[in-house]
Amino acid sequence: MIAGILVTITVIMHFIGLVGLSWFLQRRWREHRKRLSSMFWQGLSIVVTVLGLFALHFLQIWVYAVAYIILGEFHSVEEALYFSTSTFTTVGFGDLVLDERWRLLSAAESANGFLLIGWSTAFLVSLTSRVRAFEIDIESG
Repeated sequence: MIAGILVTITVIMHFIGLVGLSWFLQRRWREHRKRLSSMFWQGLSIVVTVLGLFALHFLQIWVYAVAYIILGEFHSVEEALYFSTSTFTTVGFGDLVLDERWRLLSAAESANGFLLIGWSTAFLVSLTSRVRAFEIDIESG
């Protein structure tokens, strides 16, 4: 049940973050497209998107880290963040482990992180192709 709640929270966070990032980029694009070169804007958009996605994942990792602390699995923020980061990114070093009763929670975090990172990658690829298509349209017209 706890895993389901945390997955739901992080998926909703991700959705809201992607919608917000899209809105921000579209709004800025309309405001600056005539003043900034297309190449500059394309690069800036990608950098802002990557940093935004990184921030989103960082917040999602914190959600799990706080849960581990509340559950009493880790007593320091550093340990909880380290474990959560290695689990969310599916690295899974294995030097820190959860008690048997919470092992499935870490497995759920791994699956959740894998899917959210994949979603972020798809978003970034989509943005890059849209920005590039717009640039080609400007160059040809």
